[in-house]
Amino acid sequence: MMAISDIIERYIKELLNNESEVEIKRNDLAAYFNCVPSQINYVISTRFTNEHGFIVESRRGGGGGITIRRVTLNESDYITTLINSIGNFLKQSDAYSYIKALYEYGKITKREANIMFAAVSDTTLNTDAQLKDYLRARILKNILINLKRS
Repeated sequence: MMAISDIIERYIKELLNNESEVEIKRNDLAAYFNCVPSQINYVISTRFTNEHGFIVESRRGGGGGITIRRVTLNESDYITTLINSIGNFLKQSDAYSYIKALYEYGKITKREANIMFAAVSDTTLNTDAQLKDYLRARILKNILINLKRS
């Protein structure tokens, strides 16, 4: 069974498949999914970020109007944005989000995504948490730099 966050994310992405931007009202979406508006905030703030290829504009009042647009950067600019957004430490879930975004936007193949998932997984980086997150950030940055060159 999918989590409500995954369902909301999929719904918004389906709307964006038909349009270059979508305007939603936080309260209306919360009512549609029978959840609290803060759940909508969570999904938007974690899954529709610049790093994931989106621009979000939020307006106060009136039910919480939100406009979400896909970023239209060329491949090199998009990868540069990702590289610059990765700090010195990166959790597995965040690395997987970056890789998933690259795949969803057609920047890498499914096979390449699976190889990248394996390279940055907790299983591969079998060491203490801080070193693991440091190594993961270095590995993903290096992969992205090499993708940008090709």
